[in-house]
Amino acid sequence: MIMTISVEKQAQILRYFHVEKWRIGTIAQALGVHHYVVERVLSQAGIPKAALTVRPSKLDTFLPFALEVLAQYPRLCASRLYAMVRERGYTGGPDHFRHWIALHRPRKAAEAYLRLRTLPGEQAQVDWGHFGHITVGKAKRPLMAFVMVLSYSRKIFLHFYANARMANFLDGHVQAFAAFGGIPRILLYDNLRSAVLERQGDAIRFHPTLLAFSAHYRFEPRPVAVARGNEKGRVERAIRYIRDSFFAARPWTDTTDLNAQAKAWCEGQAADRPCPEDLTQTVRATFEQEQPRLIACPDNPYPCEEREEVRVGKTPYVRFDLNDYSVPHTEVGRSLTVIATQQHVSIVDGATTLATHLRSYDKAAQIEQASHVDNLIAAKKHARHHRGQNYLTHAVPSSTELLNQAAARGYHLRTITLHLLQLLDDYGANELDGAIAIALARDVPHPNAVQLALAQARAARHQLPPVRLHLPPDKRIKELVIRPHALTTYDTLQTLNQEKPS
Repeated sequence: MIMTISVEKQAQILRYFHVEKWRIGTIAQALGVHHYVVERVLSQAGIPKAALTVRPSKLDTFLPFALEVLAQYPRLCASRLYAMVRERGYTGGPDHFRHWIALHRPRKAAEAYLRLRTLPGEQAQVDWGHFGHITVGKAKRPLMAFVMVLSYSRKIFLHFYANARMANFLDGHVQAFAAFGGIPRILLYDNLRSAVLERQGDAIRFHPTLLAFSAHYRFEPRPVAVARGNEKGRVERAIRYIRDSFFAARPWTDTTDLNAQAKAWCEGQAADRPCPEDLTQTVRATFEQEQPRLIACPDNPYPCEEREEVRVGKTPYVRFDLNDYSVPHTEVGRSLTVIATQQHVSIVDGATTLATHLRSYDKAAQIEQASHVDNLIAAKKHARHHRGQNYLTHAVPSSTELLNQAAARGYHLRTITLHLLQLLDDYGANELDGAIAIALARDVPHPNAVQLALAQARAARHQLPPVRLHLPPDKRIKELVIRPHALTTYDTLQTLNQEKPS
């Protein structure tokens, strides 16, 4: 951190040095500043560094060697250089040495850049922007913004994703082309892993999926030169503009809501801003001139779904993106393919779709179809007990510890599971979870202790115990459908009774 001083104090430093001929240490002591500050003020005034040295230094003998090494290795760290001069007899301290090396280290000359201009419809720039993280259930996922900017009109396309995988990268392109109503001839990329797999100088190995995608849409993928961020400054500035003008202090519920707001912002405020290439026009007006120059989109869009080969284990579930999705139990032990979009997950076997689920961005969640579970239970009667435990542990995670302690004490787990499932139906997951915690704290891992805690909690809240409905085992009664009548009939009867003369 550089210490700043007032203009008056800088004038005093110069007067004391030139007029009074005071030394640097005397000036620093008189004005209450560090002697480095005095040296900096004098250096900025054009006084050579040699004139600032008031007494010989231990480094004077070793300074030519240090400068020669720095000329050959400009980025050599001061600690390594200090070790080298120590081996040659330097006895000074590391702090003093580091300070003098910082003063004498060769500085890179400032580089001038040309203003890059493009023709309408010629180029767009693409990049990812990281906007923190989102929490979905147990999962913490990065919030990534796909940004494409037309270099001529500065028209912005913005869409948020929960990761930066290749499928989302391609999907962002497809949506951007649809929003622009055409395709630029050149797309400029940073050296992303999604675009460039390997680079040695000018020799570039593009990602094969991106090459196939570019061949489908007839554009040229082109990466910027290494350490030349200015070549894609339009998209860099667009991301900074998005952070300040759109994302800052914006309330949103989920990525669907955020993307709806982003689309409205791109078509509204971002399109109505002045065009940097011509401040007399807006981005919207400039884009209307550029849009006819874009390449027409093909009739068939490129398939951007995620594809992953999975294997079904002993249970009828496949693992994809941190979650388990159910499949028919007849597919156990087979290799299948997952095809996922932003909204759905499909499990297929060749051309046959075995299951389709809504996609979950949670972690360790089980997404099931009721038919898959029902068919498994019907095919394997002994699965009822394990299914009950599985349902119980997912609904009330603390029940896992109670079942473990009950098994250690030799209790009958089937009876305990059925009892807890009945309590779950009567009281709900929240009340049962609290009661299990009380039972475990009392070191009584048994449903009776859980039921006692539930009853005590209800009594403390002055609530009646739940009423349990007992039906006979007759299947016809259990499956009987009762159709309620309209209550207006009873109102009519009551009115007739009131009108009848006594």
